[in-house]
Amino acid sequence: MLALNVDLDPGRCRTLGFVGSLALTAGGLTAGALPVRDALPPSSGRFALGVLTVYFGLVLLVAAWWWLGTALRGPRPPTPRDLVLTLAVWSAPLLCAPPLFSRDVYSYLAQGAMVDAGIDVYHHGPADLGGPSAAGVAPVWAHTPAPYGPVFLAVAGRVARTAGPHVAAGVLGMRGVALLGVGLLVALLPVIARHCGVEPAGALWLGALNPLVLLHLVSGAHNDALMLGLLGAGLVAALARRPAAATVLVTLAGLVKAPALLGLGAVAALWAPGLTGRARTVRAVAMTAVLALATTALATALARTGYGWLGSLATPVSSGNWSLTSGLGRITAAALAPLPGGEGLARLSIPLWRGLGLAGTAALALAAWLRRDRLGAVHALALSLLAVFLLGPALRPWYALWGLVLVGASAPAGRLRTGAAALGGALAFVLMPDGLPPGGLQLALAVCGGVLAVLALWWMLLLAPAASSVATSRPRTAL
Repeated sequence: MLALNVDLDPGRCRTLGFVGSLALTAGGLTAGALPVRDALPPSSGRFALGVLTVYFGLVLLVAAWWWLGTALRGPRPPTPRDLVLTLAVWSAPLLCAPPLFSRDVYSYLAQGAMVDAGIDVYHHGPADLGGPSAAGVAPVWAHTPAPYGPVFLAVAGRVARTAGPHVAAGVLGMRGVALLGVGLLVALLPVIARHCGVEPAGALWLGALNPLVLLHLVSGAHNDALMLGLLGAGLVAALARRPAAATVLVTLAGLVKAPALLGLGAVAALWAPGLTGRARTVRAVAMTAVLALATTALATALARTGYGWLGSLATPVSSGNWSLTSGLGRITAAALAPLPGGEGLARLSIPLWRGLGLAGTAALALAAWLRRDRLGAVHALALSLLAVFLLGPALRPWYALWGLVLVGASAPAGRLRTGAAALGGALAFVLMPDGLPPGGLQLALAVCGGVLAVLALWWMLLLAPAASSVATSRPRTAL
């Protein structure tokens, strides 16, 4: 990221990020994840201009966020109130724009409509429903069952029923659900941070103002927002010595997306010290498990979706997924295939590497939990969720938020926070605005848009010292 020798005023960062958000919105109108009937062909000039504009705005937004983080260590650091205002300003243009960087919101709407119609989403894909929502689903997911829990499917069903055949209304409805989750994060991250001895402003900057939140939770309306909001609420309840409420909230988060169920370990760890007698940890784990199972049974009965999601958890592990372990599996398979008898070993390469990744995830999570007395339960959970993201068999940029949000609220200043921030900034650039695999021309346009933004930032930095010297040479007047 560019080094600065200028005044890092939070207001100037806010303005720069707002310009970036406006450019993202403008480009998304022609190159975003539009409904099929409104989508332009990639060969269209308007589509090309949209890709360039999106990446121009994306570089401005990420730069503004990074510099705002640098300002946290400066003489005039932004307050939590400043950061919340900045999040609102940067989010505003994205609220009424088409989704960006993913078409998953159309999957949510189609799956919600299937639930409302009594179709088993754990055995049928959106293509079996048909209609405008299903037409917008990315081809790789059109025939795959839903991996989401009954809580989210019940919410998606209600949104789909309210929106009816109006896809745009459905997108806005799902975005409203995501905003509820983001709002919970904004309210709860400072509370968690204070319990963990972390500055609330730093927690908000890394956990709520992160570009991945703006791109994938606000714009993309991913259900990870609702999961993280409920998980945050559960952790706050656990820290406030309300373990029963905490267990229910964390379980509901896991019934949106399964990774949140790791939070039950944090609830049990925070519950145990409040118990008396022997085997406090065992008793806390047992009570947490019983209450979680009861919550799951009740929520599933109310949603009437059944337990098919337990068998659909591998859905995100598509054949083209480029997680770290899948990538290593493909490289190994390519190396083994030409060898005599190597074809059989090549077929086993990806499953083997994914198995090793799962084993590594379990080992890292166990190591974090064994050190929870020193790290703290929330920090141990953050590290566990980061391990799931980095070594798990499926990788999407917004999955990083599972760990980054809690790292922001629990990790002290140091290499982990810096690395987490760099990871969040880098992952903002890995997808195309329409959420589909890119062609060579799209990649070239994205690079050109980014280069233009870097040149604009360089020009701004060259002018900033001159503008500052002119301002300081003028006589000051009383207001």
